[in-house]
Amino acid sequence: MKLKKILTTAFAVTLIGASLAACGSKNSGNDASSSPSSSASSSASASASGDSSNSKTELVMNYRADPPALDVSKAESAASFTFLGAVSEGLYRLDKDMKPQPALAADMPQISADGLTYTIKLRDGITWSDGSPVTANDFVYSFQRTLDPKTAATYAFVVAWIKGGNDIQSAKDDAAVEAAKKNLGAKAIDDKTLEITLDHPIPFFTSMLAFLNFYPQKKDFVEPLGDKNGADADKVIGCGPFLLTKWDHDQTLVLEKNPKYWDAANVKLTKVTLNIVKDTATGLNLYETGATDYADIKGDQMKAYEGKEDLKIKSELVTGYLNFQATKVPAFANAKVRQAFSMAIDRQGLADTVLMNGSVPATGFVPNGNSDGNGNEFRKIAGNDAIAFDPAKAKQLLQEGLAEAGVSKLPAISILSDDTETAKKMDEYLVSQWQTNLGVTVTAEPMPHKNRLDKELKKDYTIVSTLWGADYNDPMTWLDMFLKGSPLNTQDWTNAQYDDLIKKAQVEQDLAKRSDELVQAEKILLSEQAVTPLYFRSSPFVINPKLKDLILPPYGPDFELKWAHFE
Repeated sequence: MKLKKILTTAFAVTLIGASLAACGSKNSGNDASSSPSSSASSSASASASGDSSNSKTELVMNYRADPPALDVSKAESAASFTFLGAVSEGLYRLDKDMKPQPALAADMPQISADGLTYTIKLRDGITWSDGSPVTANDFVYSFQRTLDPKTAATYAFVVAWIKGGNDIQSAKDDAAVEAAKKNLGAKAIDDKTLEITLDHPIPFFTSMLAFLNFYPQKKDFVEPLGDKNGADADKVIGCGPFLLTKWDHDQTLVLEKNPKYWDAANVKLTKVTLNIVKDTATGLNLYETGATDYADIKGDQMKAYEGKEDLKIKSELVTGYLNFQATKVPAFANAKVRQAFSMAIDRQGLADTVLMNGSVPATGFVPNGNSDGNGNEFRKIAGNDAIAFDPAKAKQLLQEGLAEAGVSKLPAISILSDDTETAKKMDEYLVSQWQTNLGVTVTAEPMPHKNRLDKELKKDYTIVSTLWGADYNDPMTWLDMFLKGSPLNTQDWTNAQYDDLIKKAQVEQDLAKRSDELVQAEKILLSEQAVTPLYFRSSPFVINPKLKDLILPPYGPDFELKWAHFE
């Protein structure tokens, strides 16, 4: 999703794969041209044509990447968020307007006057897919597991908003961890009543309770599996609208309606087949021959669908960007070197000649349309000054930066990315820009999304092309990832003034002052090019016009299936 995020990843389709995330950002290794199974193809064909009874209940979709393990605590990509949102859910679920609606919770929370304590009643009769009851203790266990240092959860810092969460994360040994868990501000008052006490007020916390890392977990299912939890279809359990009944890695995932879901009467689809297709030409051919109901496309494929109801363009709270790993390449610790690589990129050319899908050049890190947390749009408050494209200045900065870093030339460097069609073309574009405008040779290193994400989080790269999608509509989902020590700060950048501004904003109750602190923080981030934003993403799709109420959220999961149905 970012956080996610979604690094998102935030909750990412054809462009570069999934974000971290959002969050991104936060996202497969088989040849994308391999055909779906004949049964899936025939089902989709009936669906697309409307000639069969299957057209009312079965959906077939192209999807860009095999998700990493579907583990509530460890999930960090939009692909994982998307599938976990289908097979499970939290206390609340976001509707088409991105407003939280009661899900496993019976009603909206009771919130104390100081904004710290949330008391939430669970619905009657909610169960896991195996028929066992979901209880308040399943949430407490989930939060404790995510916060446990041994879990190494990327998004633990979000759950650490709960009072005592940081004490668990900073505990030095197992005994200290277990002792800290007992003092966590998440209590099961009884089987149906959960009480959550926050470390500080968070105005959007009810919406966050729809976020993946606040889902419940079934302890006696998760614990015996250890590191295998969520790795295959038979190692996933949920309490959501669908069951994961098949997972042929890098090929196909199948979801079937969960008859034990509390709101099963409003789930109209009985089956969703998702085929891993990374090549958009292959995907579009599948759509045009009726073998799929949903395909992401690229810019030059949009023209044939202009004016047709099949074409859907999703404007997203997603930023495509680059990170430069300073520990592996010490010269990247120099701000002038990073600025040089950024100034050498013509972002308008990238949008016009590579992306061609409605994405626009980035004018900051927080994208267009994102709130500032105070009722305004962040970019309008922070400014939309274009990030400079200045090859002459870039060359000058590179030489100055290398001299300051005490090196005569850069070592061998590569750009790590996903292996989607558009990602590879973007690699070619960036490599050419740096060669032409800086005289620097960079090697492209595309790979399957989950491998790229793993290497990125392990800091095993020199340059990485990645995405971040919002986990929630607030600047903090973009900016707290670069705090010193954050697991998402993979470039090892630090700035004491930046950290101070973010930490003040995390507890600031004056929303106007908080907005100003976040604006100042982003200015520091951009002035040092601690992160190098490239574009704000839009994603085009072709979707069977008979498919209704498939939500394409601007952040979080790639799509929401619960209410989808065929006319």
